[in-house]
Amino acid sequence: MVISYLYSKKNNWKGEVRERSLKTFGRAFWEAKWALMVPVIILGGIYGGLMTPTEAAAVSAFYGLIVGVFIYKEINLKNITQCFMDACSTSAIVIVLMAMATIFGNIMTIEQVPNKIASFILSITESKIFILLMINVLLLVVGTFMEALAAIVILTPILLPIVIQVGVDPIHFGVIMVVNLALGFITPPVGVNLFVASGVAKLKMENISKAALPLLFAMIVVLLLVTYIPEISMFLPSLSK
Repeated sequence: MVISYLYSKKNNWKGEVRERSLKTFGRAFWEAKWALMVPVIILGGIYGGLMTPTEAAAVSAFYGLIVGVFIYKEINLKNITQCFMDACSTSAIVIVLMAMATIFGNIMTIEQVPNKIASFILSITESKIFILLMINVLLLVVGTFMEALAAIVILTPILLPIVIQVGVDPIHFGVIMVVNLALGFITPPVGVNLFVASGVAKLKMENISKAALPLLFAMIVVLLLVTYIPEISMFLPSLSK
């Protein structure tokens, strides 16, 4: 948020000047009711046990199509083909990247690279601070080449015993891993979000990557805070106890 604010101030980006009140907020909320149903369908379906995340994505996409055609009427017979083509182009980039990342993850597993790295970490030091730092570096490097889900499945069973041994709570470690691998979405060469942004904005990857650098550095600062201040990710579980 701070980086976005500084960017906006530097480039003199401003929002639309309009009246801000409970009445205008309520009107905007009501106008957006059909769009706001998408997260309700996704999260409600998943947490309600009605569908898997993949099924929830498919249902929400179909819901968006119905709303676009029959309610907002922005999709019609003239532009629906182009909509499908744009969606396929964007999805194809992500699917190919995930396929290659999954293959790379399988190769790493076959060669037992994560096991060797874990053994190497423990052989260097038993300090909690340095072990967490090395794990962060490992996850940042892995996240640039491997799809996040594959990295979680492969690395969690290897790294979890190590962090538990030095006194890190599993929930805390889970948050560290997710934040770490989230950075992989905006780091080349397998930065899925960079490819999607490049396709949507019609800009070169080099330009998108350069613009994302300040945000990347900000996320690394957040990662270090989450890593070394457990209360940030543990205050909710502690309240539930």
